[in-house]
Amino acid sequence: MTACGGSGESDSADGRIELTISTFGEFGYDELFAEYERDNPGIRIIHHKTGQGGPYHEALFTKLGAGSGLDDVVAVEEGHLSDVLASSSRFQDLADIGPSSVTPDRWLDWKYEAGRDKDGKLVGYGTDIGPLAMCYRKDLFEAAGLPSDPEGVKPLFADWDSYFAAGDRFVRDSGGTAWFDSAAQIFNAMQNQLPTGYLDRSDTLVVESNAAIKRNWDQVTAAVEREQSAGLVAFSNEWNSGFKSSAFATKTCPAWMLGVIEEQAGPEHAGQWAVTDAFPGGGGNWGGSYLTVPTQSDHPEEAAALAAWLTAPEQQVKAFRGGGGFPSQVEALDAPELLAATNDYFGGVADGELFAAQARKVGNAQYKGPGDGKIQETASSPALQAVEQGTAPEDGWRQFVDAATRIAG
Repeated sequence: MTACGGSGESDSADGRIELTISTFGEFGYDELFAEYERDNPGIRIIHHKTGQGGPYHEALFTKLGAGSGLDDVVAVEEGHLSDVLASSSRFQDLADIGPSSVTPDRWLDWKYEAGRDKDGKLVGYGTDIGPLAMCYRKDLFEAAGLPSDPEGVKPLFADWDSYFAAGDRFVRDSGGTAWFDSAAQIFNAMQNQLPTGYLDRSDTLVVESNAAIKRNWDQVTAAVEREQSAGLVAFSNEWNSGFKSSAFATKTCPAWMLGVIEEQAGPEHAGQWAVTDAFPGGGGNWGGSYLTVPTQSDHPEEAAALAAWLTAPEQQVKAFRGGGGFPSQVEALDAPELLAATNDYFGGVADGELFAAQARKVGNAQYKGPGDGKIQETASSPALQAVEQGTAPEDGWRQFVDAATRIAG
């Protein structure tokens, strides 16, 4: 039998309601699903897990457009959240159908606010976040005559002016190693710190009218011309290899990036990478997801209850320990298990405590209108890559503006 939301009728022969949930990558939820089923014997969870986020979100929007095929609970990565919020009528308002015990103060303010549409509808419960710190190669800093201990490097990362000034010194004295991996990675971090992003709250493209965007562009591309960039496309094979070949000395580091560095740099570089609780401009966020309940769900209240439980602080700390992302819940950031976490690869740093502090430095949630993620992926990033390959910065800027204009319609 197919149950209607809240009807209590069963989907399966054993009398349980089946709740389907789709995620991508690693959320650390496998053991949590078993725990939820034990505590809720009337529920059976079916997990659809996809490895890569790109194909996952392509399928999500195809099913959303078709009006069928979506699971009861659907994870959405923050880079695609703007397009989900633009279609918020296709999703339940979790503030209405979710457990009354779930209140906004569960989350950091900026995380909660980013999950609401322009009318205040709560489309997603926040899962993890990617608070930003700066990672760097201690041995390369030492060879170039720069300070290398986490406290000593903080002045280098105080703001973007000091960061690029240190890059000039490093490039001069390092013998050819680049300061950072990719212009797009730096520009995206700077862009996300601005009060207004690529689109304002009326969904008007402001790339040309927002002078701060052009200032960031000029600063990054000037650093490219001074040979600070390795010119690597993030997550490409060449970028992966760049960690092993010591192609660059610094890396913008959301909490989840530490695992990427360890995997790509390999055991031969253990202890050479370090991370410090400083980031130019004060802080920022890159990454993190939300759990949504599409209106397609036959069990919206049960689905919302599952999503609420999974995003409770206790469960998010367990998910973090199970390989998932860094928690976005206020109580989780004070959890002893989180604060006691250390990272041997990065010299035994207390990374749980470090990123909890960085998460609290993030300001208000930047509004991201429809197409924001696409502008980043297919407008600004390719234009910056063109500059890294020899295109004049002003020509690259025009390429960026033209592409963004086409996307924004």
